[in-house]
Amino acid sequence: MGESHQVHIFFFPFMASGHSIPMIEMAKLFAIRGCKSTLIATPHDKPTFLKSITKTKDAGFDIDVVTVTLPLKEVGLPEDCDNMNKITTEEIRKQFYRAIRMLDQQLERLIEKLAPNCLVSDMLLPWTTEIAAKWGIPRLAFHGTSAFSIASIECVRLYEPHKRVSHDSEPFVIPNFPGEITMSKMQLPDVYREETEFTKLFNDMMESEKRSFGVIMNSFYELEPAYADHYRTFLGRQSWFVGPLSLCNKETEDKAHKGNQASIDQHECLKWLDSRQPNSVIYICFGSMANFNAAQLHEIAVGLEASGQQFIWVVNKDPNVEEGKEEWLPDGYESRIRNKGLIIRGWAPQVLILDHEAIGGFVTHCGWNSTLEAITAGVPMVTWPVAAEQFFNEKFVTQVLKVGVSIGVKQWVRLFGDSVKSERVEDAVKRVLVSEEAEEMRRRVKALAEMARGAVEEGGSSWSDLGALLQELGQQRLAHNKI
Repeated sequence: MGESHQVHIFFFPFMASGHSIPMIEMAKLFAIRGCKSTLIATPHDKPTFLKSITKTKDAGFDIDVVTVTLPLKEVGLPEDCDNMNKITTEEIRKQFYRAIRMLDQQLERLIEKLAPNCLVSDMLLPWTTEIAAKWGIPRLAFHGTSAFSIASIECVRLYEPHKRVSHDSEPFVIPNFPGEITMSKMQLPDVYREETEFTKLFNDMMESEKRSFGVIMNSFYELEPAYADHYRTFLGRQSWFVGPLSLCNKETEDKAHKGNQASIDQHECLKWLDSRQPNSVIYICFGSMANFNAAQLHEIAVGLEASGQQFIWVVNKDPNVEEGKEEWLPDGYESRIRNKGLIIRGWAPQVLILDHEAIGGFVTHCGWNSTLEAITAGVPMVTWPVAAEQFFNEKFVTQVLKVGVSIGVKQWVRLFGDSVKSERVEDAVKRVLVSEEAEEMRRRVKALAEMARGAVEEGGSSWSDLGALLQELGQQRLAHNKI
């Protein structure tokens, strides 16, 4: 690889755990492969970032964290509102994006001071493309999703099939896209359905991708060859598939330290799982952004109990309510399910849980990190998409990979999930754990898990793609130095 050890890369994630976790993994991976990695964080997130990279740093790899401060006061937000996970209303969301957009000068000062050779930035920071160009360094966009989803989103944006349907629930086929994939207007993000402030950001994001040096994907070629090729050739994006990034964490301790501090002792959780049969427990978690109301949580609780299956269920903690006294909990629920289920309030060590042989299925919101973690662990899914590109991910899981069953959600919403009755929860849980099709799905997803591990090993597709990218960046740096 010659001089690639001298390539210095800035990693600039969007301020939300679903975006920063894979970016931290990526920075570690690049450092292990000989780069100097510098992560950009807010002061609030810095301790979490540092904790996540401790092992890599202690092993002698060149990785560090620098900070930028969001001008929250200037946009009228309280000082602690510095992460997407704290956003509760549309107005706060707009102000938050405005604050991020104002980080340009701080980023320029960091580039001037530390002289990186490349900037890897989140897709939601399209303005960083111009800054990288100004300083003469390549910008790589990071899409924390699959080629399937980003290419299908782009085909819908370019060819607008949703504008030719007579009503919102009428299905349409995504044009110029492999696999005859159908969607309805109701399942599309709001930027397609109406002009919002985010429509401009969305268009900027897709257009800036074309002006970037290329795109890094947290995926692996064998998972989606037709879509990787489509993205590269039909849509003409230079891209490198370097995932699954969650496989960076070889150590159990590292897996437990992904993201926030877990709300349950990992040993307690694993001990509970150790006493269960293989493939007998369903794991339910909707990520850090989706919020369900009390009525919906009640339906999930009833459905899980009625299914008769064992479960681990992660619910967002309500700081204003005492545990066990939540209005959505059916009377006497926790004592009735004591031997059957475990409810975790807050953050769970998800990768450790999914990797445990007792887990036989995963009810997920289809965020890409969770989806890829399930595939990597060889766990079939019940898909319950809420927002972002999650409805596209659901199609990929259920129609292309055929490793999941849909709970049947019809409507995209930004924060609160579409309502689903307990009978559908019960039915889907049984289908993914104990039906005949469950065996078939498990067989398929286990094969994909094997491929995922092969991809990141020396000589594998992701290992080689990353090597090729580092070589290109090394050449870019040499060319730049000659100027």
